[in-house]
Amino acid sequence: MASGAGPSALHLVLGDDEFLTERATSRVVAEVRASAPAGEEPAVVSRLGGPEVTASQLFELLSPSLFGEARIVVVTGAAELGKDAQAAVLDAARDLPEETVLVVQHTGGGRAKALVPDLRKAGAQEHPAARITRHTEVVGFVRGEFRGLDVRVAPEACEALVEAVGTDLRQLASACGQLVADTGGKVDVEAVRRYHSGVVGMSGFTVAERAVTGDVAGAIEALEWAMHTGVPHVVLADALADAVNSIVLVGTQRGVAPAELARQGLPPWKVKKVSAQTRYWSIDTLGRALQVVARLNGEVKGQAEDTSYALARAVQEVGALAAV
Repeated sequence: MASGAGPSALHLVLGDDEFLTERATSRVVAEVRASAPAGEEPAVVSRLGGPEVTASQLFELLSPSLFGEARIVVVTGAAELGKDAQAAVLDAARDLPEETVLVVQHTGGGRAKALVPDLRKAGAQEHPAARITRHTEVVGFVRGEFRGLDVRVAPEACEALVEAVGTDLRQLASACGQLVADTGGKVDVEAVRRYHSGVVGMSGFTVAERAVTGDVAGAIEALEWAMHTGVPHVVLADALADAVNSIVLVGTQRGVAPAELARQGLPPWKVKKVSAQTRYWSIDTLGRALQVVARLNGEVKGQAEDTSYALARAVQEVGALAAV
């Protein structure tokens, strides 16, 4: 298994999202086990890692097996490995024993940051698992989930699902699978609303849409729910900024073909919705709203002592500007 056809023997799961990290690892395990010849015992999975792991522990786990059984060794928390443990992992990665697959979970930072490029040089197959925070990235994740289920879903339905379920990737992945099963693959906006009409959670998308249409009370209510259910403050700020910037893009280019706007980052289906929102805005109020979201971006990234207050203030200000 260390060489030849079949699954790679060395894998680097890179990123700090727990759900994506564990799912990528599970997929590697499933692929390795599925590739085993008929009649052979499935590969045994061993997990070890973190700052307290010693080089001797790793060496023992990664040494050739006396009985030649297939093994999958998962090194967790590799970003915090000590110097000797890092060396043990890298030595093994460069010359893995037969029938051994090594999976290294690394956030990309930490004291063992240098291990990442070294594993790449050793030929590791890389699996991205970075935390997703931007609204557009979350919607892209949903789109990718449906593609992985061999179902084509319109962008509006992906947006509607994020609005209904929120930004938790585990919940979104589950919702995608359940929707496909419940609808026979016929997923559209109406299906999303039908199956998720009772979801209480609010997303940054909901907050922003209400704010830029002048619904201050509704935007604040949605913001409170979103923060209560754990939507990251950076995600909420990003959604508000995206909404304002989209209105600027459309509002300052009236008459421009949707295809041209799409090349600037705004898909045609979204142009229609944003065009309707421009009626709440003037050049002056848009300029002031851009200043609000620019200030908020810095505040949620460390400049404000109370980011909840900063978000509420920004949402109120944008909503008030839209209502002028």
